[in-house]
Amino acid sequence: MIYYDKVTKIHADGTKTIDEVSFAVEPKEFVTIVGQSGAGKTTLMRMLIAEERPTTGTVFFESHNVHKFRRHDMTKYRRRIGMVFQDYRLIPNKTAYENIAFAMEASGRSAAEVAADVPHVLELVDLGKKMWNFPRELSGGEQQRVAIARAIVNQPDIVIADEPTGNLDPENTYDIIKILQKVNELGTTVLLTTHNKGVVDAIGGRVITMEKGKLVRDDKKGGYIL
Repeated sequence: MIYYDKVTKIHADGTKTIDEVSFAVEPKEFVTIVGQSGAGKTTLMRMLIAEERPTTGTVFFESHNVHKFRRHDMTKYRRRIGMVFQDYRLIPNKTAYENIAFAMEASGRSAAEVAADVPHVLELVDLGKKMWNFPRELSGGEQQRVAIARAIVNQPDIVIADEPTGNLDPENTYDIIKILQKVNELGTTVLLTTHNKGVVDAIGGRVITMEKGKLVRDDKKGGYIL
């Protein structure tokens, strides 16, 4: 489904953040990408959604070069990817329900679909009783669960979770990981970036290790090794 082919990123100041990286991700895989801050994890994810362009090499999705999509096709492609960020990025003056509904409306979904799917996805992340709460009324872990619900409500093929537990305590961290594992079990490819050793060891799946822009390990059943 996803293939990075000898991808390198060199910035205008000469800094190289990605160095000849190649790997593939199969449909329905759960892949954790680890490394210290500045290792290149986020740059790789930004390339997949075409917010960063490789200097050399190619990023493929289903055999398509993602950086050669026309505007209309790019919009359709990005709708197949759900994003979860470290800082939640919820709209503060909208309730949990409204934050998720907004994502559906932006994708052209009908009012009937919104009414049916938003409560369902909030139940999936154990927030059915807080759908009318505003972000300020939710804990950090609850806000991140809303963010996950928003990312998956349009049934994407891929969920990218970029350091989703970076602002959370250990208890909430493991709750979020369990939800992402549940999302994966339902058939969605999950790409998780983290530098939290406990998270990686708890998942116990495939681990790609980045170091100074290079892919230094790719373990099918790995732990956090640097």
